[in-house]
Amino acid sequence: MLFVDEGDVLSAAGSAAALDLGLYLVRRDHGAEIANAVSRRLVFAAHRDGGQRQFVERPLPEVPDASLSPLLAWAQERLGDPLTVADLATRAAVSPATLHRRFRAQLGTTPLAWLTGERVALACRLIERGEERLDVVAGRCGLGTAANLRARLRRETGLSPSAYRRRFGPAPGEPVRA
Repeated sequence: MLFVDEGDVLSAAGSAAALDLGLYLVRRDHGAEIANAVSRRLVFAAHRDGGQRQFVERPLPEVPDASLSPLLAWAQERLGDPLTVADLATRAAVSPATLHRRFRAQLGTTPLAWLTGERVALACRLIERGEERLDVVAGRCGLGTAANLRARLRRETGLSPSAYRRRFGPAPGEPVRA
């Protein structure tokens, strides 16, 4: 056991366990979303149960050539819409091939991989906030079906949606946050 909560007395097993205890207190007092944000900032697991990948937030990258910045912001506001690479290229007023080259040069990835990653990140945030229905999460983040959401989440995080919810979602009985 990493830490013990005996009501008025809390005790941790060591310095790393003190971080576990601190995150437990943040989760208890401020909710899962805040605790998850703190754990990511610390690059420390929200709940340690051994052998876990790092779950670090991915902010929009600094883009030296700002030509993609407006497109990225526009797309992030529409992740639930049926966006395609062709839609992104049309919005950027370039061909799909040119858009692909710009994404590779500026972000080191493809437009489709970026779009999928952003959709999975949105799905994770929705699960963290307590959305239980995978079909709702899949629809709101543009992944379409619960089956596709399961596959994409597992590929990106190494966790099933239920395992992700256990690790990062609200504690049982905790109110769902909007």
